Amino acid sequence: MTGRRHHDLRVWQDGIALVKAIYLLSGRLPRDEQFGLTSQLRRAAVSVPTNIAEGAARSTRNEFLQFLTIARGSLSEIDTLLIVCAEVGHLSPAELEPVQKQVHSLLGGLGSLIKQQREQS
Repeated sequence: MTGRRHHDLRVWQDGIALVKAIYLLSGRLPRDEQFGLTSQLRRAAVSVPTNIAEGAARSTRNEFLQFLTIARGSLSEIDTLLIVCAEVGHLSPAELEPVQKQVHSLLGGLGSLIKQQREQS
């Protein structure tokens, strides 16, 4: 698991796309959420591809799995934060739907990769 292998991983590519979508979406949040929901959403989003990349650069499969699991946790955090945005009325369900679909798709992709890596252990 060395080098820039992460660039070839579909989950990493999808993670980068999610970061862009989260930055655009969170830019619609009220200014008073700049240090709250906006910041938390962006940090969690950036955490997804960065953890995938860090794990791919580690030397063992178990380390890779650990970082994939952290990335999956960040996706669950994003999912929850998006629900909070809707519940407090900052974003409409229509605004959230495309990003929620990306999150759920990426959760599936990460789950498959985690399963594959565990089976190869």
